Amino acid sequence: MRLAFIADGRSPITQGWISLFTERGHEVHLLSTFLCAPLPGIASQHFISVAFSGMGKQGERGEFHAPGGTQGIGLRSAMRHWLGPLTLPRAAKHVRKLLETLEIDLVHSLRIPFEGMLGALAKPKTPLVASVWGNDFTLHAHSSPGMKYLTRKALSRVDALHADCKRDIRLAADWGFQPDHPILVLPGGGGVERSLFKPAPPAMESLRPEVLKQLEDLPDDSPIVVNPRGFRAYVRNDTFFRSIPGVVERVPGTIFLCPAMLGNEEAIRWLDQLTIEQSVRLLPKLSQEEMAMIYRMSTVMVSPSEHDGTPNTFLEAIACGCFPVVGDLESLREWVTDGENGFLVDPDNPAALAQATSRALMNAGLRQQASKINQDLVDERADRDRVAINAEQFYRKLLRG
Repeated sequence: MRLAFIADGRSPITQGWISLFTERGHEVHLLSTFLCAPLPGIASQHFISVAFSGMGKQGERGEFHAPGGTQGIGLRSAMRHWLGPLTLPRAAKHVRKLLETLEIDLVHSLRIPFEGMLGALAKPKTPLVASVWGNDFTLHAHSSPGMKYLTRKALSRVDALHADCKRDIRLAADWGFQPDHPILVLPGGGGVERSLFKPAPPAMESLRPEVLKQLEDLPDDSPIVVNPRGFRAYVRNDTFFRSIPGVVERVPGTIFLCPAMLGNEEAIRWLDQLTIEQSVRLLPKLSQEEMAMIYRMSTVMVSPSEHDGTPNTFLEAIACGCFPVVGDLESLREWVTDGENGFLVDPDNPAALAQATSRALMNAGLRQQASKINQDLVDERADRDRVAINAEQFYRKLLRG
């Protein structure tokens, strides 16, 4: 197949999904809405500037991070929500010309704002698939009149829809997606590489020296909690940091690992304000291999998010045996039964997060039960090899149809 993806090429979700097809020998072209390094295995790569994507700097996991911490991210997002739609018509013309030149069989926009909107306005002559990412409907679609209009336009134009949770398929119908069109529910990042993300003793020697330095003074018997989300506008890290004293009071010696937070001014302020420096290790951004080692070291994974689909970090953590304590969201209830294979908490409630984290740390039997359930869930619904086969079959059915 000759495939074109309209996507943020910096994002690990994009890279994971696209690699499903490059590894299986398909001809892949990337129309990236952000400047990024060339992706391995693709036939061509092109930059499409949209919604001021040529400004700013790359943030963790492909999300934009503006100066000024969370407030800066909010201001930048507001500008993109209100003024970004005005940049789409010109960008769509660029996309249309590229697609005509490349002679593509199928176009897939990975995310609704602004990639799905671009695909809809470009009006390709081939089947158009759109992916929904975790907060496309719950956060971005309502953010401005232009975003509302273009979200509806995109959903009414696409020929098929891919989401990582059933919730977004349901919400898509409210935004104009035709219920008789094909749908696919699979992890957005292409699934979990089980040879890497699995319960096993951590191989500490695989960590970079600068990471090992942050971990060298960890007591051997310390309970470890990991927050893998970094700083995002929809993750309540204020709740996370405020929960730490309550956990340490109940389970003394607990250590909290925070990838992608090393040097972050907001994180440092929380540590100073709450005097929890001894209980927290701020780590640099980690590779997939390093994240797997961190998950294997950890007993509990926390993610107090207000908007989410099925995060890659959640799948990778439970694949490694971490007990999940996550925001009580409809999308995550598709994976977590509260009290059986994880805890669902109010992301606005530090006391509830502290209590749930402590309960998980103190209950080895519950953790063992949860790990068994979660291993089966990952194998059944998120194994990378299975995801690749299902995604390829979905594309071929669309082309035949």
